[in-house]
Amino acid sequence: MLSICFIYFVFMLFFSFLFFMLSVYLLVLDMVWFFEYSLVMINTSTISMAFLFDWMTFLFMSFVLLISGMVIYYSKEYMEGDLYINRFIALVVMFVVSMMLLIVSPNLISILLGWDGLGLVSYCLVIYYQNVKSYNAGMLTALSNRVGDVALLMGIAWMLNFGSWNYVFYLEEFKSNYFMGIVSWMVLLAAMTKSAQIPFSSWLPAAMAAPTPVSALVHSSTLVTAGVYLLIRFNFVFSESLMYFLVFISGMTMFMSGLGASFEFDLKKIIALSTLSQLGLMMMILGLGSYKLAFFHLLTHALFKALLFMCAGNVIHGMGNCQDIRYMGGLINFMPVTCCYFNICNLSLCGLPFLSGFYSKDLVAEVMSMGYLSIYVYVIFYLSVGLTVCYSFRLVYYSFVGDFNYFSLSSVSDHGLVMLKGMSGLIFFVVFMGSVLSWLIFPFPYIIILPLSMKLMTLFVIFLGVWLGFELSKFGLGQVNKSFSFYKCSWFFSGMWNMPVISTFGVNYLPVMGGSLIYKSLDQGWAEYFGAQKIHKVLIEGSSVMQIFMFNSIKVFFVLTIMWMMVLLMF
Repeated sequence: MLSICFIYFVFMLFFSFLFFMLSVYLLVLDMVWFFEYSLVMINTSTISMAFLFDWMTFLFMSFVLLISGMVIYYSKEYMEGDLYINRFIALVVMFVVSMMLLIVSPNLISILLGWDGLGLVSYCLVIYYQNVKSYNAGMLTALSNRVGDVALLMGIAWMLNFGSWNYVFYLEEFKSNYFMGIVSWMVLLAAMTKSAQIPFSSWLPAAMAAPTPVSALVHSSTLVTAGVYLLIRFNFVFSESLMYFLVFISGMTMFMSGLGASFEFDLKKIIALSTLSQLGLMMMILGLGSYKLAFFHLLTHALFKALLFMCAGNVIHGMGNCQDIRYMGGLINFMPVTCCYFNICNLSLCGLPFLSGFYSKDLVAEVMSMGYLSIYVYVIFYLSVGLTVCYSFRLVYYSFVGDFNYFSLSSVSDHGLVMLKGMSGLIFFVVFMGSVLSWLIFPFPYIIILPLSMKLMTLFVIFLGVWLGFELSKFGLGQVNKSFSFYKCSWFFSGMWNMPVISTFGVNYLPVMGGSLIYKSLDQGWAEYFGAQKIHKVLIEGSSVMQIFMFNSIKVFFVLTIMWMMVLLMF
C-alpha cells in the first residue's frame, strides 16, 4: 500500500514539471492568460474572482511544488513515529494551496485569502510540538504578521474609491494618482511584515520552533517569500521615495541578520538568519528597480535554502535533536553525503562559480555596483555579502572540521535512506538550475563593464569573509566568557540587536502592567470593596446580627413563658 507522503510527492512532481513547461511556453510566446468571474456587484464595486497566469506565475508555482514534494517525501522518515503525521501532511498541503492562491491572484481580495491562509497554517505548524517555546514563537509569528494583514485590509478599503480590487488594471494610476500611492505604501508594509524586514524581523528565527521539514518549506519558497513576490507584482507602482525607503530598510536587515548569524550557535537559527539576509538582498534589488533579477534570485535561493534546511534536519536527527554547533565537529567522517550536500548549498549561497547561486548573486552585486548609489548603500551591501561568507564558513568549520564534541557513543550516520533520496532530488537543481534560469528569464546576456577596483570588490569581501569566519571559529567552548566585553557584544549581535525583546516585552510591558494595576486597584480594589464583596459582607454581618437577635429573642421568650407558667401554677 502506497503511503500518503509518496502519493503527494508524485502528484506534486508531475504538476511541477507541467507548470515549468507551461511557463516556458508562455515566455517564448510572450502570452498572458487572465480569467475573471464576477461574484457580487454592489453599486459600482464588483467583487470578482480573478486568476492571472503568466510565465512568472507558472515558474514560481513549479518551484513551490518541486520543493514541497521533496519536503513531504523527506518528512516520511523525519516525522516517522509521529502519531499525527497525516494531520502534519494535511497542514503542509494546506500551506502549499494557500501559497498557490496568492501566486495566481491579481486581486487584493483573493490575495488576502492566500495571505491569511499562510498566516493561519504557519501558526498551526509553528506550535506543532505543543510546548511553551512553540506557543510563544507561534504567537509572535501570528501577531507580527497581523500588522501586515491590517495594512492589506486598509489597502482593500482604499481601493473602493476605484471600483475594483484588480490592481493589474490600475498599475498606471499608482504613480500618477496620489490616492493609489497610499495603497502601494500599505502593500509595502504588508510585504515588510511577511518577509520579516526591520522592525518585524524577530518572528523569523522564532519560527524555527516548527519541525525542520516545515522550516525547509517556509523559509525557502513559501511564507517568507510571499512579501517579496507581492512587491515583484507591484514593482511598477513604486514611487521614488518608496524605493529609497525600501533600499534603506532592506540594507539594514541584511547587515543585522548577517552580523547576528556570525555570533549565533543554534544551527537552525543560523540558517534562518541567512534566509533573512537573502530576503534583504531581494528587497534591495527590488528597491533599485530590477524586479526580474529579484525574481531570479528568489528562485535560486529557494532551491539551495530548502536543501540546506533538509541537511541540517538530517544532522539534528542524527545527533538526538541537538542543535548547538559547539557540540558538532568532524561530522564529515560520520555523514559524508549530508556534509557534501551541505557544503554545496553553502558554496552556492556564497556565490561560488558556477553553482546556481552564483548566476543570481554575482549579477545582483554587479548591477548594484553599476547603479547610482550613495556610499552608505554600497558599503552596507558589500559588508553584508562578506558576512554571508563569514557565517557560512564559520558554520562549516564548527560542524565538519576537527573533533566530534558530542557523546562518545552516538549513532550519527547517513542512515536515513528516504531523507537522502529527498535531498538528492534537489542537489541537481542546486548545481544546474541557475544557468538554466538565466537563459530563460533574460532575453539577452548582461555585459557589465566596471572599473577594476569595483569588479574585484566582490572577490575582496568574499576572501575577507572567509578569513573573518575562521577567526570567529577559533573561540572554543569556554573562551568566549573570558572576555566579558566580547561576550556582551556577541549576545547583543546574536540577539538581533535586542529586537525580539522589543517586539515582545517592549510591546506588552505597559499593557500588562496597566492591566495588573487596574485589576488590583479597581477589580480587586475599590470596585470590589464597594461592589459584590461589600454587599456580601454586609449581608453576612446582617444575617449574623439577625441570627443572634432571633436566637436571643427566642431564649428570652422561652424564659418569660416558663416564668409566667410557674407564676400561674403557684397561684
